[in-house]
Amino acid sequence: MADRIVLRGGYVITMDPELGDVPGGDVLIEGDRIAQVAPKIETDAEVIDVSGDVVIPGFVDTHRHTWEAAIRGCAPDATLDDYFVEVLDTFAPLYRPDDVYASNLAGALECINAGITTLVDWSHINNTPEHPDAAIRGLQEAGIRAVYAYGSANLSLSDYWFESKIAIPRQDVERVKKTYFSSEDQLLTLALATRGPGFCVDDVVREEWRMARELGIPITVHVGMGRLAGRWNMVKLLDNLGLLGSDTTYIHCCYFSDEEWRLVADSGGTVSIAPQVEMQMGHGWPPVAKAIEFGLRPSLSIDVVTTVPGDMFTQMRCSFAGERYRVNAAAWESNTPVPDTILTARDMLRIATINGAHVAGLEQRTGSLTPGKQADVVVIDGTGVATAPVIDPVATVVLCADTSNVDTVIIGGKVHKRDGKLLADWESARRRVEASRDYLLQAREAKRRQRTP
Repeated sequence: MADRIVLRGGYVITMDPELGDVPGGDVLIEGDRIAQVAPKIETDAEVIDVSGDVVIPGFVDTHRHTWEAAIRGCAPDATLDDYFVEVLDTFAPLYRPDDVYASNLAGALECINAGITTLVDWSHINNTPEHPDAAIRGLQEAGIRAVYAYGSANLSLSDYWFESKIAIPRQDVERVKKTYFSSEDQLLTLALATRGPGFCVDDVVREEWRMARELGIPITVHVGMGRLAGRWNMVKLLDNLGLLGSDTTYIHCCYFSDEEWRLVADSGGTVSIAPQVEMQMGHGWPPVAKAIEFGLRPSLSIDVVTTVPGDMFTQMRCSFAGERYRVNAAAWESNTPVPDTILTARDMLRIATINGAHVAGLEQRTGSLTPGKQADVVVIDGTGVATAPVIDPVATVVLCADTSNVDTVIIGGKVHKRDGKLLADWESARRRVEASRDYLLQAREAKRRQRTP
């Protein structure tokens, strides 16, 4: 890692309301932090010429089951109900620690390649104590900034997802916290990935919430999605149990009543939305605008690469198009003007960066190009076939670019991608995750043969 780097001459979108945009600007990185953003910085440093390019904070994915990278694309037509059977009840019980490691390494590198510098890894694959160790090792070796959200095992649907009486083992969460998260000044932090009411009996829900709060770690939970959980009023059930709090992120939220939106907002909770998955798999309508209506700052997530792409460009566009369709259709039906509150491209970039950092509990560290924050920076090539010529740099990022246009990725001052190429040993990671794919497909077939009379 160079001690001092200057990104020179790019269109800098800081996502800092005081700094704003700096056309043709420079970004100075010293060690692991952003030192200065200005029109011109003269200093002794390694210079990376980004003229003609767009410089942004790294994207933040606030909810991804990274362990599923080895079974990418296995369920392209799945509904949420199908997913429970085809992935959680079929593949998940077969996962070895090595498969989790291979998936987390490859999945985290996939994030970095796509300009995602911060990831909330919702890891509900802890079938043995060795599984979380393997997951964390994959994240560490990739070098991504991540919140490792320790989840349950996944050995059968009946045991873990329908009125489950099995709590996440506190002893192992404590072990993992002591072993890997003794310092807060590191790339990885810890959370608890809970299943919540309906999926678990009330005693387990209370036990897991109490565990997280006694250990001082945030909580992340799926709520209000699909045929089943959409009818459970999970936030209201949590309120009845006295468990709502500002330490909790609510994922999906597609079938909230206004009462539940108010409960989340009043308790200081945060929201993660996965637009492509929600529209494609039947979770419900991605409630980005609804969250904003109640004063919340929604974030975006990928969720599962078993069924959707693993990049933030897809999520921004899906949400942007879907919400603007809804608003425009309502205006057409009522013959009224389109309201000024309709989502803009800049709104989507804000949601994918600084809002994501807020939801991940890392806004003081990342999410904007604010001097003093960690240097998590992405350069989007503005000279590409799909991006040139640049007129509106925000539109270039949100509506024109894709993963192939992610030229440079810096996390904590360390360059992980340059000139469009990952600096990690991707070939080794690819071979490892393909070997896991082969094993898992063979094991699934053997399992099916055992079940066939």
